[in-house]
Amino acid sequence: MSTKPAVNGAHKAAIRQENEEQILAAAERVFADFGFKGATTARIAEIANVPKANVHYYFSTKEALYRRIMEDVCDHWLEAAMTFDNSADPAFILRGYIEAKMDLSRVRPYGSRLWAHEIIRGAKFSSEYISTTVKNWLDSRVEVIRGWIDEGKMDEVEPYTLMYMIFATTQHYADFGRQIEIFNNDKPLTDAQFAEAKENVVRIILKGVGLA
Repeated sequence: MSTKPAVNGAHKAAIRQENEEQILAAAERVFADFGFKGATTARIAEIANVPKANVHYYFSTKEALYRRIMEDVCDHWLEAAMTFDNSADPAFILRGYIEAKMDLSRVRPYGSRLWAHEIIRGAKFSSEYISTTVKNWLDSRVEVIRGWIDEGKMDEVEPYTLMYMIFATTQHYADFGRQIEIFNNDKPLTDAQFAEAKENVVRIILKGVGLA
């Protein structure tokens, strides 16, 4: 029995995945730089180095492409909190979460900036996703934190405020990356500087909730 159809199918799937990844990466950058209204599929195709027709082939509308990126960015942030499911030690869990969020700001700054722009503009395209998927995720983490407080494992703090502080601080390194560069003698943080910043963020937050 010939395996050629199966091989061809796998090859086409690989090409499709590669094209989608190129388009998504380019679109994330273009949307972050120009916003939803300012971004064009022509510009996205140019950055992705694919024909404009390919963008419309894989994503029927600009809105569909935008929503796909928005949800993918947030899904990675939610995955960063997997430490909540893998340990009972609040210091270990919060450290892992903060470090993962900081690393995502380092490697995927455009996604964070895109998310910030979307929220600032009223979450027009993401409010339903936030009010369901993200809210359910956040509420479940808040309950874990309240459990730690009830058990005397950490200081009594408002869990939502703690999570908002983690969001803001970790994403600052992407959303305000240019400002940080200016303060750093107009140079991006080196890997060593970023590692030091990450450790300081962890230390300050853990100390603030009695987990130092």
